[in-house]
Amino acid sequence: MPLVSIIMPSWNVERFIEETIHSVQAQTFGDWELLIADDCSTDRTPAIIAEIGARDPRVKLIRQGKNGGPALARQAAIDQAQGRYLAFLDSDDLWLPAKLERQLAFARETRAALSYTAFRRIDEANTISGRLIAVPTSLSYDQLLKNTSVATVTTLVDREISGPVAMTNEGYDDFCLWLSILKRGHIAHGLNEDLARYRVRGSSVSSRPMRSAKWVWNIYRNVEKLPLLKSAWCFGHWGARAWLKRREF
Repeated sequence: MPLVSIIMPSWNVERFIEETIHSVQAQTFGDWELLIADDCSTDRTPAIIAEIGARDPRVKLIRQGKNGGPALARQAAIDQAQGRYLAFLDSDDLWLPAKLERQLAFARETRAALSYTAFRRIDEANTISGRLIAVPTSLSYDQLLKNTSVATVTTLVDREISGPVAMTNEGYDDFCLWLSILKRGHIAHGLNEDLARYRVRGSSVSSRPMRSAKWVWNIYRNVEKLPLLKSAWCFGHWGARAWLKRREF
């Protein structure tokens, strides 16, 4: 069985999916499987994945029966994952070649249930935008509630430490997952090395701040069930950090 299972949802990303997969194939650590759950794409995305998978059996296509969004697609991939570690990668983002090797060593050293790394933002033409996004060295549950630093493209979960990994079908389903892991008492650990590229497109969640804010408030009140005052306190901190991060970009 592979040590690392890479979880990737895809939907209509024929322009980017091949480059994203190639960034996985270029890893200096090779004991992985890439599980791509395609959410009923109407372009050539599934065909591209299948063509690459025919040449590299580590790349596996999962076809969703109906379009249900990224949370359900991620869960479909998680349900088939064989690895101890789960690495999360969206279908238009990129890893640098040493990402898995360096982060696995870091996760083992820190015994991290959840780890994350620094990253840079790129646009649709792969042009780097802004400075390196450094990350906190550690985050507790309460700290993560107010923090915007953890990018999904940088995350790694050790299932032997974290316990069950299940997606919540809400906006920012990845944020919900990180919170669910840390709520069990774990501390997330950050590696300040530049190991990933987060792509921002016009359709990206990060390019729509009002929708992002609505989703975060929903998580505070309806998923985490925080009291109103604590929700407002966390939301104020989250909003300030989100505004500063957008300025840095």
